Amino acid sequence: MRAAVLIDGRLEVRERPTPVPGPGDVLVEVHGAGVNAADLIQRRGFYPAPPGWPTDVPGLELAGVVAAVGPGVDAGLVGRRVCAIVGGGAQATHCVVPHEHLIEVPESVDLTVAGGFAEAFITAHDALVTQAAATAADRILISGATGGVGSAAVQIGARLGATVIAVTRTPQFHRELQQLGATQTVTLDEVATLDPVDVVLELVGAAHLQLALTVLAPHARVVVIGVGGGGRVEVDLRTVMSRRATITGSTLRARSREEKALVIERATTDLLDDWSSGRLRVPIARVVDLADVAAAYDYFAEPGKFGKVLVRTT
Repeated sequence: MRAAVLIDGRLEVRERPTPVPGPGDVLVEVHGAGVNAADLIQRRGFYPAPPGWPTDVPGLELAGVVAAVGPGVDAGLVGRRVCAIVGGGAQATHCVVPHEHLIEVPESVDLTVAGGFAEAFITAHDALVTQAAATAADRILISGATGGVGSAAVQIGARLGATVIAVTRTPQFHRELQQLGATQTVTLDEVATLDPVDVVLELVGAAHLQLALTVLAPHARVVVIGVGGGGRVEVDLRTVMSRRATITGSTLRARSREEKALVIERATTDLLDDWSSGRLRVPIARVVDLADVAAAYDYFAEPGKFGKVLVRTT
């Protein structure tokens, strides 16, 4: 197989042995894989893959066709169109995936585009629905709304019937966010002027959270899942106390196989029909061939884009 390989902080496309699925696993012939902030961090030598996953082939999400199954897995899965989150190894022509982590890709969805669904929508669903318990009555503030997880969260929040406030650095993509379901769009410097919010989905980190903490409603829930704008913030604990607020956070990558299976089941049960019908979609900023994977990373690192950056592997 061909794979993007990390070598001393560089990305090179190399030939590697095609992996063989073990018990409970399947081999997916990958068509598309997403690029995420974690990949850039891993390229810099941080955020290593969990045990059991490729250590030098990045990529946390993929879509493709099941090519083979391991012991104990129904052979009827071969040929199925699927997408999945993985602990690493997605940016390659083949990747091994636990069978219980597979998500069926609707026939109406292009397989390359589907490579940007799993990480964004599962992460956003877990944060908003499971951790924050968001409802139609809530005002939800989403930072970094133009990214993959942010744009997924806007759609999920709108689907809940909540008031969704999308935050961006500039107003460049406000119209697109409103088309996804954002009730209100604001720039970073306008956050402190907002009416109180019930849920904060923090995808930026310190640069935004410092402002968001000033507009918390009573019993507000803050879920931190991104810190690209800084990992340290000064918190006025009196605000947290007076608002009776909760602040939590998480990542998907480090969770156990069983925990990921539960998160995936919750999200797909809730979202799959809307994805199939087109009510949920993956906005695409750019698609880059595997041979140019380093260019995909460079583009991802630039500001001023809307949606996912994908690596086409076929």
